[in-house]
Amino acid sequence: MTDPASQAATGESGPPTARECVLKVLHRQTPPRVVFAPNYWQWFAHYRQHGLLPAELRDCPSQLALIRHLGLDVFSRNIYCSQAATWVGGLATETWDGVEVEVKRHTDGGDTVIEKVYHTRRGRLRERLRYLFAESTLVQEEYLFKDFVGEMDAFRELLRGRRWRFDRELYSRWQGEVGESGLVVAGELFSPLKLLHFAAGADQAVFLLQDFPDQCRELLAMHEAAQLDLVDQMLGAGVPAMMSMDNLDSMFHPPHYVERWSASYYEQAARRCRERGSAFFIHACGRQKAVLPLIASLGVDGLEGVAYPPLGDTPLDEAMRLAGDRLIISGGISAMETERFTTPDEVRRYVEALLIRLQPYRHRFMLSASCNTSIRTSWRAIEWFRDAWREFGG
Repeated sequence: MTDPASQAATGESGPPTARECVLKVLHRQTPPRVVFAPNYWQWFAHYRQHGLLPAELRDCPSQLALIRHLGLDVFSRNIYCSQAATWVGGLATETWDGVEVEVKRHTDGGDTVIEKVYHTRRGRLRERLRYLFAESTLVQEEYLFKDFVGEMDAFRELLRGRRWRFDRELYSRWQGEVGESGLVVAGELFSPLKLLHFAAGADQAVFLLQDFPDQCRELLAMHEAAQLDLVDQMLGAGVPAMMSMDNLDSMFHPPHYVERWSASYYEQAARRCRERGSAFFIHACGRQKAVLPLIASLGVDGLEGVAYPPLGDTPLDEAMRLAGDRLIISGGISAMETERFTTPDEVRRYVEALLIRLQPYRHRFMLSASCNTSIRTSWRAIEWFRDAWREFGG
């Protein structure tokens, strides 16, 4: 190995940093090695709070420290995110005009229950979330928008009065903490269609769109304007990559729904990012085959979390072909692999075959977890995937 002094004397540089490799992919340039940027958010929180971490990780304080311990890359929208408080976000704060918000928390059998009441000029809305301690995950127990006729005016007032303020200093602190280990992704956004999923549930959103199309068009336009304002704030802060947290599964985002309700938002956000040198991603665990060509046509830069069948519906190399010649895709490792592989040889064979198939697309691919890493994944399996990446990702 060449020492730094010799490198300086000969003009040689050291090995590329994780940050440099990630930036190569964002610029669609082939990195010197495959980027491996896994998502251990729920896994690490679960193992830590349940006392399950192996001895070598007992003093590991965070997901970032775990990724560094393994020698992997950071391309993450939840390094900074409070695992027990929200699914997404943490760098932007909701601001309100004409809406008062009450937040109450209490414990229930080890779980944390979060109740939010929104007092608007046209009525009250309420939602309830529960952090399941046994599973280390947040679930929605009561949706915000339930009575579509009786609560329509209040929901309209809530959307009219809500904006977001991006905390550029907090973002800078987190990126400074990550440093050359990679990039912090600002995962603060969600599409107009996802707004209805969050507010009413994915199934009830269908009835809303079918029964109240004119009202929905008005509601979603207000949300789109607020989200594009947040995009502009993040671009003003110099954020190099941002993500819309939409779970872009074609079961809930069929192409004709995306085209009608979210395409304008995606297209405008992607264009603004492109003009300012940033990258616009969509979180996309699930089935994307039907919607991939449309998403690519809107100028979106990348999809996070694409999974192989049966969790997904298209192999990653086929997804790359469907996505045109510029869409970046991360993914390839899902719970189907981390839970069922029981030997290092199984992992080696899987990773080797995957990276061989993706060789032509290395300039726009990052190896990653498809959505998250299952809490049923063993520490040994995590090490096996790291070792296989080291062996075949060069």
